Amino acid sequence: MIKVKRVYDPPEPDDGLRILVDRLWPRGVKKESAKIDLWLKEVAPSDELRRWFGHDPAKWEEFKARYAEELRGNPAFEELKRLAASGNITLLYAARDRAHNNAVVLKELLEKNT
Repeated sequence: MIKVKRVYDPPEPDDGLRILVDRLWPRGVKKESAKIDLWLKEVAPSDELRRWFGHDPAKWEEFKARYAEELRGNPAFEELKRLAASGNITLLYAARDRAHNNAVVLKELLEKNT
């Protein structure tokens, strides 16, 4: 099972491996209390793509396509696929928009590839 949650949401027993998939550490989150098992910042969108998207829902479909292209051949994405195939994982992100963020795209891609 693959879940997607904001890093600010409380952990739950069925989260499994909790993986932060943002390039930047989330504001106001202390490393000691974050309950993050793995920080895979290399799987996050490039700075250029992130800035271009700006969480604009009008750019969502194009963002998904560009991000998927960035992930092709990305060793961190390959690692994420292996982790997803081995048990429950929760993809953590910091964005306010729960519907338009890189973790949502990652979940979709992982579900197609596992």
